[in-house]
Amino acid sequence: MTRQRIPLHRSLVVRLLATSILVAVCAILATAWLAVQSTTRAIQQEQGRSLADDKSIYDTLLGYAATHRDWSGVTAVVTERAGKLDRRITLMTPDRQPIADSAPGGPSMDTARPSATIDPLQVDLSLTGGTERVDARAIGPYLLTKRESAVTRSLASRQLACIRDHLTGGTIVVSPTGRASVQVVNPGERDFTIACPPGELTKPMPSEADGIAQLQTLTKRCLQEKGAGVRVVINPDRTASPTDDAKLDKQIDECLQKSRLVQLKEYVAPPALLFVTDKSRGTTAPVFNLSPANMIRIAEVTGAVLAATVLITILVGRRLVRPLRALIEATRQSDEQGPVLVTTRNEIGLLATALNELAARREQTEALRKTMVSDVAHELRTPLSNIRSWLEAAQDGLAPLDAQLLVLLLEEALLLQHIIDDLRDLAAADAGDLRVHRESHDVADLLEQVVEAHRGAAEAAGVRLATSVVADPQVAVDGARLRQLVGNLVTNAVRHTAPGGSVTVHCAVLHDELNIAVVDTGAGIAPADIPKVFDRFWRADDSRTRSTGGSGLGLSIARKLAEAHGGTLGVESTLGHGSTFTIRLPVMAPVPH
Repeated sequence: MTRQRIPLHRSLVVRLLATSILVAVCAILATAWLAVQSTTRAIQQEQGRSLADDKSIYDTLLGYAATHRDWSGVTAVVTERAGKLDRRITLMTPDRQPIADSAPGGPSMDTARPSATIDPLQVDLSLTGGTERVDARAIGPYLLTKRESAVTRSLASRQLACIRDHLTGGTIVVSPTGRASVQVVNPGERDFTIACPPGELTKPMPSEADGIAQLQTLTKRCLQEKGAGVRVVINPDRTASPTDDAKLDKQIDECLQKSRLVQLKEYVAPPALLFVTDKSRGTTAPVFNLSPANMIRIAEVTGAVLAATVLITILVGRRLVRPLRALIEATRQSDEQGPVLVTTRNEIGLLATALNELAARREQTEALRKTMVSDVAHELRTPLSNIRSWLEAAQDGLAPLDAQLLVLLLEEALLLQHIIDDLRDLAAADAGDLRVHRESHDVADLLEQVVEAHRGAAEAAGVRLATSVVADPQVAVDGARLRQLVGNLVTNAVRHTAPGGSVTVHCAVLHDELNIAVVDTGAGIAPADIPKVFDRFWRADDSRTRSTGGSGLGLSIARKLAEAHGGTLGVESTLGHGSTFTIRLPVMAPVPH
């Protein structure tokens, strides 16, 4: 039976593998995408919260540094903020000397990376979001007294009232120094300083006069170093009055900012390194701890993807296994329903076909078994019935108990023994116990012995029996089994050859193969019966009579003997012209004596 090949697109294994890979890839991609989205969003929320906490800590400590000349009292502030935000806050000098630590027993910060640098004169704009590098709370020598602050408020109120009379709006803004000023809502509409001049509001108060004078001196000195010896006017808001030269205004502004840093340096705390770390883990690296809500959200997304993956796998698996279940159900009921009907063209379809073929062979084997049992019973009953009949006749005195009766009884007993021997040989062949004992033999002599043993039966039947041997082959065979094999063929040929016909045994070695052909000129075999020739108890005579003799097992045994020698037995026949049974045995090296 030729092996059927299944197209890859219909193969159950390929489909299962492709489905598994597809489901796995989709599940991984979906889980990864959703998890990344959820985790990113959660981290962004946690990061925003963490950055907000870090910004509040930075702003608090920056304000402390801007309003204090040193860090001597910062420990209380650090402890309060650390306890409120559940963080560890550490301040160190640029050379890693501790200033304040909310958890003194924690891991060392000697090699840790600082979260920021606290310096009110060099503000980290990425944390504050502003544009001024100098913290506005670093007021230095410019702090007004309460009375001076009230005066500036009064002057600012007068200017604001004037501005509002000209149909525009504004507000009063008070700086950290206590100085009040007017901030116009729409300064681009017109210049209100002409109609409503600030007047006394632009003059320095006594408390800030010394600071402005010092800043003016430092700025002038800087300009002289740059080779720009000009007169500089510093306003109370610590800005310089503009000139008509843009390049000069730029130099003045650079020197002014530099002078402000020099002036304010002695009024603010020195720069310090800020470390904001996770308190619970005791690590020096910032850690974003996901909140319970974000963790639940990520778990829900992952669980939803997993549930969808399991559901899809179950649905696909049920669809793929459905034909297999149908096959199982059909197999259970095959005895009542007949062949299993599965229309799929994959492995399950081939399995259904194999099961149908197996069922057919089983039915055929069962039919052969029943037929063989019936045939064996018939074959054994015939000689036993004859023996019983003759003995009963002798017992009743109807037949004389003489030599002739003994000959008849002996013939029937020999026939019975012959049938039993044939059945024993077939049983040994079926069990694999039919052994051959090879020895070096002259095949021509063996064939001649067979012909001589059957010559009497052939002459009695009026059939000419002869041999035709090419060369004189010496072959390692089992002599007794080969004589039995050829003898069965000769017996069958003589039995089916009409008087006047001939049976010839040919022998030759062709292509390292021993060929023995038994050719007769008998009635031949119908083409439809040729496949049945080697079946057990099969006869061309359907009436199952023994008029032609034989047990119906000779040809079956002959084929088993040929196969035991590693060869084959075939037949060619033409109805009405005779048959040729050909034995082909492999030539083996002669066994030395």
